[in-house]
Amino acid sequence: MDQTPARLTAKPSWLLTQLAVHAHRLASDGFSEAGARGYHYRILAALAEFGPASQTELGRRCNMDRSDVVAAINELAEQGFVERTPDPQDRRRNTVTLIKSGDRQLRCLDRALDKVQDDLLEPLPVEDRRTLTDLLTRLLSHHQQG
Repeated sequence: MDQTPARLTAKPSWLLTQLAVHAHRLASDGFSEAGARGYHYRILAALAEFGPASQTELGRRCNMDRSDVVAAINELAEQGFVERTPDPQDRRRNTVTLIKSGDRQLRCLDRALDKVQDDLLEPLPVEDRRTLTDLLTRLLSHHQQG
């Protein structure tokens, strides 16, 4: 940052953007090492937390575009991590269900993402990490309401 103008480095928006780029790269690399992508993690996490869901519900919960949801579910189904079955109440819709192998993959991805968090936040003590997470959560919550 020595060559970056001080006017930039003093702005939280600039700092957040630079850190977000770095965090995304670390997460992508961590997921890649586990044979996955971030979209896979989002879908598996949503299914684990909320149970079976339609592709539309998963898109909303995971903040993903419909075509990205379909592609990721296709990949997860091919890898044997989820099952896709016709919705009994509306045969035009599919219900996606997490299966045991998908739960194992999710735990593997959790470990990969935990390592990413440790790498990203390495210079911060545990209490500062909690404070940072709290502050970021408050900011995001505020801006999602608007």
